[in-house]
Amino acid sequence: MTKKYEVGEVVTGKVTGIQPYGAFVALDEESQGLVHISEITYGYVKDVADFLKVGEEIQVKILDIDEKSEKISLSTRALQEAPPLKKKDQPRKTLQDRVDESDADGFKSLKDKLQHWIEQSGH
Repeated sequence: MTKKYEVGEVVTGKVTGIQPYGAFVALDEESQGLVHISEITYGYVKDVADFLKVGEEIQVKILDIDEKSEKISLSTRALQEAPPLKKKDQPRKTLQDRVDESDADGFKSLKDKLQHWIEQSGH
């Protein structure tokens, strides 16, 4: 690597290749990095080519630089605003939160009926 890149830096690069697991992005003449499929956007990405095209210039954020292998991990997702949490992603309610105390009478009457049914059956 001739240019020294920094983790956290936002740079413009050109998509040079697309693989099932992500897209390769040239940052300059000698340096390229990988935007892993999980770092393309929020949500599920089935096909990288649905989001990025070879030859396209994009902004990427540098997530990590492995000095030994000179591999650079990139992200386009880090530059996007996180979508609001969907209902299914909201924190789950505990059982205590879900129990409606006004329903407790239903359980009491069931308990009484159960006792009555047992007596009726002759046991």
